[in-house]
Amino acid sequence: ETPGLDQYNRLFYFAIPPNVFAETSLAIKETSMQDESKGFSRLIIEKPFGRDLESFEELNATLSKHFNEDHLFRIDHYLGKEMVQNMSVLRFSNTWFEQVWDKDNIQCVMFTFKEPFGTDGRGGYFDKYGIIRDILQNHLLQVLTLVAMETPVVLDGPRSGKAIRDAKVAVLNAISEIQLEDSVLGQYEGYADDPTIENKDTNCPTFAMLKLNINTPRWAGVPFILKAGKALNERKAEIRVQFRDAPAASFLFPGQDVPRNELVMRMQPNEAVYMKTNVKSPGFASKPIQSELEVNYDTRFFCTYSG
Repeated sequence: ETPGLDQYNRLFYFAIPPNVFAETSLAIKETSMQDESKGFSRLIIEKPFGRDLESFEELNATLSKHFNEDHLFRIDHYLGKEMVQNMSVLRFSNTWFEQVWDKDNIQCVMFTFKEPFGTDGRGGYFDKYGIIRDILQNHLLQVLTLVAMETPVVLDGPRSGKAIRDAKVAVLNAISEIQLEDSVLGQYEGYADDPTIENKDTNCPTFAMLKLNINTPRWAGVPFILKAGKALNERKAEIRVQFRDAPAASFLFPGQDVPRNELVMRMQPNEAVYMKTNVKSPGFASKPIQSELEVNYDTRFFCTYSG
């Protein structure tokens, strides 16, 4: 105990296999919870929160039986990434954002997660979940809701958590059921060679691309594309917002290819925000070429990132 302190807050972070979440929480309930007058006790539970609806409901019922909602934090660590946290500030503190953030100006929105390595000894775990459960339905879907949500009642302070959650849930409720023709699945060659994978005939996907439709007045008709995979050509996670073609561009610049503007928010590596915008090519010609208006976090905020 620390002299002079009579209150202690307790945080239990579940950095453990998902299949022991329930029994661990019960052990904490029986041995380590304290009276709120002495300080709070909280359980932080990382994804995956169950493997499917049935296992989620079973786990949720167990936790709800022994804890109230104030005790529980179900989290996705991707929400802690600097660029993901930056999304709300970018969207709602810049005047120009709201003017272009809709179906009239945006052609499509792409969310990409790529890793240059395979399962590397984690195949036993990964084969039970696959790339969709591991990345798409949590990490990328969380980011999608922040990109697509309507303005929450408040964005900072003690009321913001529930306000942002409600705005995100509204997005999820507006997504149509995904159709087979709007999905692509794949598995990299040699995946089953991982010695921790027992089923050598596994069809577990290591790559997935899905097209989602959000049926709101803001986003009707705009495809939202989620793409994730292992053993690909690079390490990258980004949000790429592609805007519509510039009006009358083919007439104004005859015979020239006028690229679409893109807003890119790179989550990893080397967080950055840049706008791909068209400028005149050097010389006498008036050919539009694409360049970047860019903020690199590791150079612009060097003192913060050099730690």
